[in-house]
Amino acid sequence: MILFENGIIKLEYDPATDILVIDYPDLHGYQISEIKHSVDILADNVRNYDVKKVLLDSTKTVVTVTPEESKEIAVYMARALAKTRVKKLARLESLNSTVKARAKENIQHIQKAIALPFALQNFTEKTDALNWLQD
Repeated sequence: MILFENGIIKLEYDPATDILVIDYPDLHGYQISEIKHSVDILADNVRNYDVKKVLLDSTKTVVTVTPEESKEIAVYMARALAKTRVKKLARLESLNSTVKARAKENIQHIQKAIALPFALQNFTEKTDALNWLQD
């Protein structure tokens, strides 16, 4: 079921598997405040539905922000999800090598800056990510 959808993110939840699938937003500088607001909505839905498993799909994400802005958004999302009861977060990597490299840097920064209370793993295939979440 779709819990929320706007021009930035889409949250689709399957209560049978307790997996929330998020289409990671395109990152454009003029949308940073809207993206953060959407992350707040994401965190509220994760809390309200007591979601434990999240699949973050960034395969189609377009990034036009600076590396610093990208890192800021990634940290904002990590901090928001760290305040929930999420146990596992699977991330589907972008098909774009530049976006993929930036995401890897952001994840390394997050893991150094924040003690994440959930497991985080990157995947290239959705089926692998879903299998890992269901284990």
